[in-house]
Amino acid sequence: MIKIKIKKLNEIYIKYKQIKNILKFENTNKKNNSLKTQKELNSIKNKILKLNKKYDKQKIKNDIKKIHKKIEKLKKKCFFTNKNDIKNCYLNIQSGSGGIEAQDWSSILLKMYNKWAIKKKFKTKIINQNIGEFKKTKSATLFIKGKYAYGYLKNETGVHRLVRKNPFNTNKKRHTSFSSIYIYPETKKKKKNIILNNSEIKIDVYKSSGTGGQHVNKTESAVRITHIPTNIKTQCQKNRSQHKNKKQAIKQIKKKLNNLKLFKENKLKKKTEKQKAKIEWGNQIRSYILDNSIIKDTKSKIETNKIQDVLNGKIDIFLEKTLEINYREKNEFKNKKKKINKY
Repeated sequence: MIKIKIKKLNEIYIKYKQIKNILKFENTNKKNNSLKTQKELNSIKNKILKLNKKYDKQKIKNDIKKIHKKIEKLKKKCFFTNKNDIKNCYLNIQSGSGGIEAQDWSSILLKMYNKWAIKKKFKTKIINQNIGEFKKTKSATLFIKGKYAYGYLKNETGVHRLVRKNPFNTNKKRHTSFSSIYIYPETKKKKKNIILNNSEIKIDVYKSSGTGGQHVNKTESAVRITHIPTNIKTQCQKNRSQHKNKKQAIKQIKKKLNNLKLFKENKLKKKTEKQKAKIEWGNQIRSYILDNSIIKDTKSKIETNKIQDVLNGKIDIFLEKTLEINYREKNEFKNKKKKINKY
């Protein structure tokens, strides 16, 4: 069914392209008198007049927009085959080696993904942000709410490398920094609720760091919860109320445990462990070399010099290409399996 729809859409799209080409051809030849005869020019004009009677320019534009929307829907059906792809997601950022420079790099990445989400008309919320020196980000968790948020970002899990002249160094020497990104889907409340035993949980209460007023700094409002059997940790310091922070941290730990369960059921635990590479040289999925004005993506094999555009959230070139590559690889693997089964 999808193949038939794509064929139909392509046929319609070709027709509209032909109309647009005729209109462009007519406009260019008004300036250029390279036509052999006046009869040819008149015949072209008559064609255009007939087309203008049948189709309004505005109608053509609206129809093309509709076609593009249909094509995008079909792409989503092809690329997003996983059950979790349609879900909202959490984006976890962790600074690696590089000190203040690495923390600054984590802050830049947080802004980049936030801007990307806004451009996609997704809703975002910073659930947790551990602030270091110069108000830079040590670690952060960003919640992204929108259809296929996890599907788009799931391949962004990995180490992101930055190379630039260090703005925090007086000599401004060339410096390399690393930040790790981990994407996991939001789990909805189902019949199988995770029950947390008090013996399995360690709750730590501490004073909130960073800006937030006298009340936040005086009272121990920040909460950190550790799940002892799995060593999974969550922390929340966004609210002034300790009770609210505890409630949010418990929600997060339940979601993380549920996510871990899903990975075990689908035999994906080994893959996720591989994805959580060490935050160091050689494990990067993308390199942002600012002093040479180039960004290199290892998954999609795309190189671009539009650094400012990428840092402002225009990362779809990497996301869509990686999805296409994964889709092709899956199909190739399926075709190979079919051939083997035949023999």
